[in-house]
Amino acid sequence: MLDDPRTVRVTGDATAAIYRRAEDTHAEQHPERYRDRPIPEAYCWSNLTSGNSSRALWLLLLPFMVVNLAHWMRPTARSRTRAVRLYGVLVRLVALSLTVLLTAAACEVALDLAAWQCAGVPACSNQRSWLGFLSTAQGGWWSQPGRRLALAAVVPTALVALLWFLSNRTWSAYESQRTLTGSAPDEDTYDPTPGPGPGGTAQPGAPALARPGFWYGRRLVARLRAAHTAAGFLTVAASVAGAAARHDRAVTGPVPAFAGALIEAALVLCALVVLWVVCRRGRSERRLDNVLDRALITYLPGVAIGLLVLAAGYAAWSRPGWVSSGSLPGDPAFSFLAVSQGTLVVVLAAVSLGLYRRSPEDRTVLYGLGGPVVAMLACALGGVMSGGVSQRVADWLDGPGTPGMGKSSVIPGPPVLLSWQASVIPVLLVLLAVPALVLLVRTWLAARALEPGIDREYAQEEPEPARTRKIARVRAAAALTDSVAWMLGPVCGAALLLGAGAVFGAWLSGEVPGLAMKGSGAFLESVAQAAQSTGSWMVGLGFILFVTCGRRAYRDASARRTIGILWDVGTFWPRAAHPFAPPCYAERAVPDLASRMSGWTGLTHGRLVISGHSQGSVLAAAAVWQLPAHTRSRVALLTYGSPIERLYGRWFPAYFGTGPLHVLHRSVHCWRNLWRATDPIGGRVRLDDVPGPEVDRGPLKDPLVYGRTPEHPLPEAILGHGDYQADPVFAQERATLLERLEPVVPRQTAGTDGAEAAQGQGSSGKSSG
Repeated sequence: MLDDPRTVRVTGDATAAIYRRAEDTHAEQHPERYRDRPIPEAYCWSNLTSGNSSRALWLLLLPFMVVNLAHWMRPTARSRTRAVRLYGVLVRLVALSLTVLLTAAACEVALDLAAWQCAGVPACSNQRSWLGFLSTAQGGWWSQPGRRLALAAVVPTALVALLWFLSNRTWSAYESQRTLTGSAPDEDTYDPTPGPGPGGTAQPGAPALARPGFWYGRRLVARLRAAHTAAGFLTVAASVAGAAARHDRAVTGPVPAFAGALIEAALVLCALVVLWVVCRRGRSERRLDNVLDRALITYLPGVAIGLLVLAAGYAAWSRPGWVSSGSLPGDPAFSFLAVSQGTLVVVLAAVSLGLYRRSPEDRTVLYGLGGPVVAMLACALGGVMSGGVSQRVADWLDGPGTPGMGKSSVIPGPPVLLSWQASVIPVLLVLLAVPALVLLVRTWLAARALEPGIDREYAQEEPEPARTRKIARVRAAAALTDSVAWMLGPVCGAALLLGAGAVFGAWLSGEVPGLAMKGSGAFLESVAQAAQSTGSWMVGLGFILFVTCGRRAYRDASARRTIGILWDVGTFWPRAAHPFAPPCYAERAVPDLASRMSGWTGLTHGRLVISGHSQGSVLAAAAVWQLPAHTRSRVALLTYGSPIERLYGRWFPAYFGTGPLHVLHRSVHCWRNLWRATDPIGGRVRLDDVPGPEVDRGPLKDPLVYGRTPEHPLPEAILGHGDYQADPVFAQERATLLERLEPVVPRQTAGTDGAEAAQGQGSSGKSSG
């Protein structure tokens, strides 16, 4: 970032820090050296997203991260507070269902497949030595079904406890940062009168990212952490106590039936409290949300774990005549979760459409349905992961048999619904091939259409067809980013309909697809069996790929950086919907940058150009929003390869849409954005209608030179998203921004140490890649 092998950390720690070149360490004490050039320094946050090897395990939290993104994708809303609150409640309920789904999948593996089915069948337990002490063939103390379930409950309980621990620990390490005293923003410093937007429409005065408490939401995260932890414990308790209660109601035994009814009633009552906690409160961003509901976050998980212990003791009560057969009745639970998730997504889509129709913006993806589509994607990922682990464990325990397929199986296998859900995956992939083929053809045609313009752009009298085709292909492929939404939307819609069909098929037949289609004809039978086997294989393969990627990233730093780039986007936003999502690095990075800019300009009274590449440009904009007015007047913004409008403005319109970007442009003295047509991530800011100097400059030439020249005897590379600093335009624009600051900002004066400060400062942000 500093273009120098010798760098020195001037402030910060090993996780995120500010660096300078070694010779610039004490630049403020030698102002005479910097009268005609700025002091370059860089902020590096790569260890926040791709640091030590344990970060690779965050890949398993992918569904939680995706549903958290859906919270921030709501359309722009003006004077629609009830609809906005309802949108947040619906997303939080979808997030809660994913926690229950993950815990239910762990219960399915540990309680149903291992403790209930395999340990209850000698043909299976005799082949697994580690299940010997639970086997009914040995007749030991643990051989009773209730005691096996109570012991197996340790596995999902430990999983929930681990998620709670990671959420609590990462909050302290990442998200408990505050800006420097006196550098926090004041909404009153923004112009409260609406500014001009496209077509003269009024735009809001103070964007959400300028609120003092936007990057500090401790209260909500703590409440959600308590609620989700309690929900996980209650799911385990219901799985353990439910089987014992059903047995006690069916037969007359040593345990009275009312004991199980009382425990189930207590579980339902605690579950209602969890729902109330999730629905009751959203984010409070106008102030630092530092007040904790200590009674709630202490007693709610405590009561849930107490009920779990009580349920385990109740199930472990001696019932000599109890024998485990078949499978635990898990189909109703998984069906209820699938129907609930589908219903919540449909209602969320209706709310999103209502918000969009009140305040439509042309650049918003899918007419405001980006949030529901991403929420549906999170549910699909959760289903693939939970179904994948269940299918693989069942296949492993069953040996050569196929669970659920009758006489060849030793154990019944996982719930029928999971097999139906796996069977729709091949159908979904076939449907996915159609828009993929359309995009491929459109890209090829667009590349052919670009070729004449490229030859004219480089003024080639004798163009090289291969070189022209390569440049055209790169530009056409870069434009695919704008079409992803129209591919993702129909696929998620098809997933919703196919999921509903899977629930209906499982409920109607009660059997896996391969058996349900018996007698319907040879063709339909073969299609059903092929879909079931292929889908089961794909679900298992998907889960194995998750584990393999995590294991590779655990050992390989380069693979960990690749995952870190994905996490740069996914974990930029605070945990407002799911507390077990990977931590938000921006809650550390934004206060770091805002404090640095406020502190440096306050000490030196100097001018500052903050430049950001890719995700760094988003962090730079967020940090500028957090500055007080007297600091923003000394700051210029230089972005390049920036997704701030192309991705964030379209997918997160309420926070980076046209209105907030117009306010950002008015609040800083000057802003320049560089972009290339070959860049698949960065693009224009699209503020062409604002008064004053134009913000966007581009498209920049890429490659800089078409063919071989005396100055460039070797072919120039197509840079795409990288190396913007290599373009001479970068240095020109940085110098121009400093000059534009000059008329309104006095030259730097002596700092607190009595020495004259440097003339200007550049700060560069770069993604972890």
